[in-house]
Amino acid sequence: MAARKPVFNQQVLYDTTPLPDSIPKVKEIGASSAPLLSASFFIGARCKDYNDDFMQCKTENPGRGEFECLKEGRRVTRCARSVLEDINKSCLEQFRAHWQCLENNNQQLWQCRPAEWKLNKCVYDNLKLEKVIPDQPKHSTPVHLREKQIFAHRWIQRWEKPFVPGQSEASESS
Repeated sequence: MAARKPVFNQQVLYDTTPLPDSIPKVKEIGASSAPLLSASFFIGARCKDYNDDFMQCKTENPGRGEFECLKEGRRVTRCARSVLEDINKSCLEQFRAHWQCLENNNQQLWQCRPAEWKLNKCVYDNLKLEKVIPDQPKHSTPVHLREKQIFAHRWIQRWEKPFVPGQSEASESS
């Protein structure tokens, strides 16, 4: 037996240094990875300009972007927080169903397409935000609209149809 007793340091360190007044104050998002993944395309749709400003700032300040771009980063956080709040107000049931499905399926989007379609419809109807995959080829079906998910654990039922913005309800049922 070892003569030395094990010692574990479980102390959490916080930096209590206040940020300068030039950096706008923002409350952190406080969400885990599943809700963020569920809302990520909607955050990207609404916060594109803020994200672009932040990435441009980081590109212009190589190696110092963490410090020089705090103001832009705070704007991104504030925008993402507003998207999550709006989704929670308008589509809480569909949002919760989708992110819990992601949580239970190792963050694999293809396992949760029916819940995703319901969330996409609700968010489009209430917030006018649309899920668009960047750099998607023009004449191909986006992966999130495919009715057959090859690797999914279960088959998508006949009545579960993807939501396509601009497509009328009558043409979906036929």
